[in-house]
Amino acid sequence: MKKGKRYTEAAKLIEKTNLYDLEEAVSLVKKSASAKFDETIEAHFRLGVDGRHADQQVRGAVVLPHGTGKSVKVLVFAKGDKVDEALAAGADYAGGDELVPKIQNDGWLDFDVVVATPDMMGVVGRLGRVLGPKGLMPNPKAGTVTMDVTKAVNDIKAGKIEYRLDKSNIIHVPIGKASFSEEQLTDNFQTLIDAILKAKPSAAKGQYLRSVVIASTMGPGVKLNTAKY
Repeated sequence: MKKGKRYTEAAKLIEKTNLYDLEEAVSLVKKSASAKFDETIEAHFRLGVDGRHADQQVRGAVVLPHGTGKSVKVLVFAKGDKVDEALAAGADYAGGDELVPKIQNDGWLDFDVVVATPDMMGVVGRLGRVLGPKGLMPNPKAGTVTMDVTKAVNDIKAGKIEYRLDKSNIIHVPIGKASFSEEQLTDNFQTLIDAILKAKPSAAKGQYLRSVVIASTMGPGVKLNTAKY
């Protein structure tokens, strides 16, 4: 695949074989984010675990101190007073059974995160085939199955992100936008890596962090030196 001129120019800033310290990596990624829109900066963690085994799963959620720079739409499955509570907390949509056909039949997916109260999980379970593949299923580990809908909605709106292994044992997570300051991106990354290190399964053997790369949407990846972690 031929890379564009902008990408090629950006790639010249980065030594492919080099492992960079966090501050330098963040600075390079910001410099190489030259698209006309505000690029998302993502971190990619390749872990030395085998996610096919339940005891080596790495999954959780963390609130990034400076948010992700993206406004997130939240849907809450609840009933009674909890619907009003969710909307008062800032949820974009809240409701119960009546939302199922809208999602199942009409293909409505105008939301980024789904929260559910435990008593609604039977209803949400019916949507597993639609929400599951999109990574939208509420999960107690991520704090999205809870009776405290106010806290859940507030955390998500403040920049709470979920991290989980993909099929190739890599975690991909946004840590902000190219318009963020280097300090904000560094803080967000540090908070995220601390959470991932803390989530290390006891069954994981050998080197846990195989490689860590940060990159902007359109820019080349910058490899981090993980020795100090």
